[in-house]
Amino acid sequence: MRILIKNGLVIDPSRQMEEKLDLLIEAGVVKEVSASINVGPSSPDQVIDASGQWVVPGLIDLHVHLREPGQEWKETVASGAAAAVMGGFTAVCCMPNTDPVNDSAEVTEFILERADTAGLCRVYPIGAVTMGSKGERLAPLSELKKAGCVAFSDDGQPVYNPEIMRRALEWVRMFNAPISCHEEDKHLSRGGAMNESSLSERMGLIGMPKVAEDVMIARDIELARVTGGHVHICHISSARGVELVRRAKNDGINVTAEVTPHHLVLTEEAVEGYDTNAKMSPPLREEEERLALIEGLSDGTIDVVASDHAPHEAASKEVEFSEAAYGILGLQTSLPLLLDFVDSGTISRLRMIEVLSTAPAKVFNLKGGSLKEGKVADLTIIDPQVEWIFSPETVKSLSFNSPFIGRRMKGAARATIVDGRLVMLDGQLIRSA
Repeated sequence: MRILIKNGLVIDPSRQMEEKLDLLIEAGVVKEVSASINVGPSSPDQVIDASGQWVVPGLIDLHVHLREPGQEWKETVASGAAAAVMGGFTAVCCMPNTDPVNDSAEVTEFILERADTAGLCRVYPIGAVTMGSKGERLAPLSELKKAGCVAFSDDGQPVYNPEIMRRALEWVRMFNAPISCHEEDKHLSRGGAMNESSLSERMGLIGMPKVAEDVMIARDIELARVTGGHVHICHISSARGVELVRRAKNDGINVTAEVTPHHLVLTEEAVEGYDTNAKMSPPLREEEERLALIEGLSDGTIDVVASDHAPHEAASKEVEFSEAAYGILGLQTSLPLLLDFVDSGTISRLRMIEVLSTAPAKVFNLKGGSLKEGKVADLTIIDPQVEWIFSPETVKSLSFNSPFIGRRMKGAARATIVDGRLVMLDGQLIRSA
């Protein structure tokens, strides 16, 4: 398929490029990027006028929960992929806390088969670090890598045993894969429901202290120092955690970090009124912590933004706050929430595309993240001005758990192109034949 994109602002962090150009896609790769492309007598299959819009490397989300196998009423690979391409994502990495846990080649292959059938975005499985994510013995990491896993995590659970974590980091060095760490000492967080603060005391809820996150980040940084393995810190939420990562990078330790859009946008005040749609792990923190996350993203300490897309059915949220499930949707709201920081001048549009595309590709060694000629044609066209409301009618996931339902958004993906195939245009999904 040949697709010609005309008159768009091409933003490519891999070349530090921001320039109004045409772009031609042919045979699944970026064929040409130049001021004016004349395709000659053979017309392209599709011409897209991107005037006033951004043409960027396809967005990549390193942290999503697709729930299949085992919890298909919350989400499936197909519904999650639909939400992804609607949100401008050409690739997602799905966490292993399915049922059964993705600790075998069979589960990995099942997920890849479901993604292939959906025919939308790239889906990269993340394998469990330990069998059943129970922290007792290592999963078959080499087998999982060979089957298609791009990283390893016991997400939702920390790897408590430091000796197991050390062995895992030594093992994954052989194939240059990261371990994505849910950093929470649950002895300290005590099954808490929100951030530990004066607000949690007033609300009568058990609080999750920031130190529960910080001590695990510190431990895993030191294990990365000793082993040379790659530690990737998931959904960082504390100012101290940001500083620990900053110092580790200055020391040359192989550590990267992600932050979620909701931790950048919201504070613990969002849970007032016991809104379970604002319950997540790690919890929303105080304003000073939010500002530290923004600073860490701006100065490069935090490498990527990842949604931690965590769909839950209504019954999991429509209960007492302390009993409600953790997590919110994220695939369709990440882009507009980040665009708000561009509009305010907090981060540049080049940096925004870097943390949503180029950096994720680099951190997990994935295809994409660049619009250089000859590179795979994974692209997103963004309309930064379109206004819309995130409503149940716009949600492509099977679940609706989000504190942003009803929020007026500015900016959205207009088109999503995966491997040279147009899979979403003007709000309409286009599935493979």
